[in-house]
Amino acid sequence: MAEELVLERCDLELEANGRDHYTADLCEKRLVVRRGQPFWLTLHFEGRNYEASVDSLTFSAVTGPAPSEEAGTKARFPLTDVVEEGGWNASMVNQQDNVLSLQLSTPANAPIGLYRLSLEASTGYQGSSFMLGHFVLLFNSWCPADAVYLDSEAERQEYVLTQHGFIYQGSAKFINSIPWNFGQFEDGILDICLMLLDVNPKFLKNGGRDCSRRSSPIYVGRVVSAMVNCNDDKGVLFGRWDNNYQDGISPMFWISSVDILRRWKSYGCQNVKYGQCWVFAAVACTVLRCLGIPTRVVTNYNSAHDQNSNLVIEYFYDEYGAFQRKRSEMIWNFHCWVESWMTRPDLKRGYEGWQAIDPTPQEKSEGTYCCGPVPVRAIKEGDLSTKYDAPFVFAEVNADVVSWIQQEDGSVHKSVNSSMVVGLKISTKRVGRDEREDITHNYKYPEGSPEEREAFKRANHLNKLAEKEETGIAMRIRVGQSMAMGTDFDVFAHITNNTAEDHTCRLLLCARTVSYNGILGPECGTEDLSDLTLEPYSEKSIPLRILYEKYCDCLTESNLIKVRGLLIEPAANSYLMAERDIYLENPEIKIRVLGEPKQHRKLVAEVSLRNPLTIALGGCTFTVEGAGLTEEQKTVEVSDPVEAGAEAKVRVDLLPLHVGRHKLVVNFESDRLKAVKGFRNVIVGPP
Repeated sequence: MAEELVLERCDLELEANGRDHYTADLCEKRLVVRRGQPFWLTLHFEGRNYEASVDSLTFSAVTGPAPSEEAGTKARFPLTDVVEEGGWNASMVNQQDNVLSLQLSTPANAPIGLYRLSLEASTGYQGSSFMLGHFVLLFNSWCPADAVYLDSEAERQEYVLTQHGFIYQGSAKFINSIPWNFGQFEDGILDICLMLLDVNPKFLKNGGRDCSRRSSPIYVGRVVSAMVNCNDDKGVLFGRWDNNYQDGISPMFWISSVDILRRWKSYGCQNVKYGQCWVFAAVACTVLRCLGIPTRVVTNYNSAHDQNSNLVIEYFYDEYGAFQRKRSEMIWNFHCWVESWMTRPDLKRGYEGWQAIDPTPQEKSEGTYCCGPVPVRAIKEGDLSTKYDAPFVFAEVNADVVSWIQQEDGSVHKSVNSSMVVGLKISTKRVGRDEREDITHNYKYPEGSPEEREAFKRANHLNKLAEKEETGIAMRIRVGQSMAMGTDFDVFAHITNNTAEDHTCRLLLCARTVSYNGILGPECGTEDLSDLTLEPYSEKSIPLRILYEKYCDCLTESNLIKVRGLLIEPAANSYLMAERDIYLENPEIKIRVLGEPKQHRKLVAEVSLRNPLTIALGGCTFTVEGAGLTEEQKTVEVSDPVEAGAEAKVRVDLLPLHVGRHKLVVNFESDRLKAVKGFRNVIVGPP
């Protein structure tokens, strides 16, 4: 009788598996593989090698607190000669002396997460079991059988592997790009993402069922949407929109998901203060990419928050154009969410592909603050019965805005406001390039097209189907030169009379600082022309001067000013309103790399910014994110006040970088200049 087979050690082949599974950055300390794709193991035996005629080897892979074969969280499979497609299996690749090389395969629909792998070896009546190690299984967009399969290598690189990107802010007329470090492969982030799954309420209620359902990217997307905000659970971020951030960090200050996720873990899963929509979206993007789901951040300009699902946002003003009532339904200057790529076997054909997921806590979905995933295609078609949360996302890009003017006698008159169009310039970063891609066409048919009419009928969007009022007088807000932070500038009410009659009107112009979510601040410029004559077939531009001394102390970190014009014609009892959100451009951050970037060579980056204000800046700090930086190096303070027109300049030492493309992301903060962002690509060559 053959002596017992004894395992000396198991080599998980971290380097080869990391290379084959695009997880090399995660495989330094443990095995991380993608489902539906083989990976390698090498078994080293003591005394004698495996003999197929006398030895039987059976592997076991389990995940979750209550593994079971019925739930798909436990698998037992023997070493075989035949590799079966689609299941758990192990086959021999090579045998030499006391070393056995194996290939293991996982199903393309296995639950993702942390697995324990063990081996049972039996020889005759003798048997022993051996612990082989742990591995993490991720979604696999390279595997055609996986629900997250993407058939474009460039898109897989961008939406799964790329760790830096851009998030779009500003206004529809001035789109501002913010660099962001997603950092899904940085140290400890995968463990934090798995922890996030393991503290979600569904896991705490029934861990076995939750782990079983992690086979579906739909389910995982919904859990991540709920866990990125802390409204119902031990989620990551606390949302705040009132400009009162003294007991935390301003949402505008963040430039990396990594810092946020590490803080959440180090605080014992206590929420991190504070987040707003782009921060929620960026952290969700990091977690979903880390788990293997192709994901991108999108920004919608003039985004509606419709609470009662009537697809109408109503504003009430007094006869001077001032808000009459506070409302929770608003038009946000911009709003960010994420899209993730997956199939939808729970829905009808044609709804696979990009799914909108919104982790910003706004409305509850099935009792929890989460939103989506909902197919972007369903939004375009106006199919509001589609899971999950189609009516809310449809309203974000399609709601109608109605303005009412209430006079002193209590009578209410509808105001024509053609300048406020919901759902504009929906933006995301272009694949493989540091440029913006407009994806509005994915959400909406061309305005006025028969397809758009059909989508509105399907959605029962009666307001959009009504005939628009034609008016002979039109007004819009125009701007002159680009408006830089710290300058005085003019805006103009441009009025056109397309009728054959004179019109005597009153024009009220008002500029107020505004947060990106529509909350108005103090006035920073007004004009009241009580007797404005519009000649037949004429055009007029009425200027409004906006002074830095008026807006400097009340401007929010969004850098936005809302200019509203109200044109009243008393004789006809008509009201015409026009609005425009103006983004004040921050100064440029310049980043120079001193010396030629070569592998194994230390680098120095020089970072500078010129003070554009007429007064000195105090409390100046540069924060730098990117490869080759220790935690201590990431924050550099500027010692002296920076005088008006002078330059703030610091040097940052970079550790040696490997060959390839790296991105440095910089944030500048001071007492009077908040959250200025900049970036620089560093191309490192061979030594």
